[in-house]
Amino acid sequence: MDHFSLAWSALRAAVAGLAEEDFARPSGCTGWLVRDLVCHLVIDAQDVLITLATPAGPDAEPTRDAASYWEVSDRPPTGDDPLDALTVRLAAAYQDPGLLTFHLDDVGSAAGRAAVLADPKLLVETKGEVLTVADYLGAYVLEWTLHHLDLIAHLPGGPPAPPATTLAAARALLSRVAGAELPRELSDTDALLVGTGRRAPDEAERAAFAAAGVRIPLSLG
Repeated sequence: MDHFSLAWSALRAAVAGLAEEDFARPSGCTGWLVRDLVCHLVIDAQDVLITLATPAGPDAEPTRDAASYWEVSDRPPTGDDPLDALTVRLAAAYQDPGLLTFHLDDVGSAAGRAAVLADPKLLVETKGEVLTVADYLGAYVLEWTLHHLDLIAHLPGGPPAPPATTLAAARALLSRVAGAELPRELSDTDALLVGTGRRAPDEAERAAFAAAGVRIPLSLG
């Protein structure tokens, strides 16, 4: 729960610190500008609110945990998915980046408060699956951390990176998703970027993942 709050607060602070021209720069998400990514974060925050307000039935049992929440593909996204395209159109409709930032701060603050107030043991339902609140929010630590790296991928001036503790937590969860520990010789940031296909590996990194028994890229959906 603490990792969720820390990762989400850091990501929202990074968005709040963007200059207007930054919204037109590319992000680390294929086919998306920074403004498109920020719009996606608004949708994510709405999903968090919806899920935390959707308790599972009284006889429900968990069907997923923080790791199995993720559907894994070996094909990185191309940006051509209909939902991705819708996000781009929605982001463009804001026109003024300040409105987009305001919307994220408004909905994002509510999502953050709801997460703090939620019972970690409560079962909630999302995407036809049942998870504990703790596992659901744990899955989002990986989401927020990866998108923080996406946000700053092409920004000038050394923008703030994700906190070290949430990078480590995201790495640990991605190892669980992969079913094997990510190569120890890689930093948390490099392990996440290369592991999820956000950066192409060099020869040594490719060999390290092979030796660890991790097949890359791990494209999460």
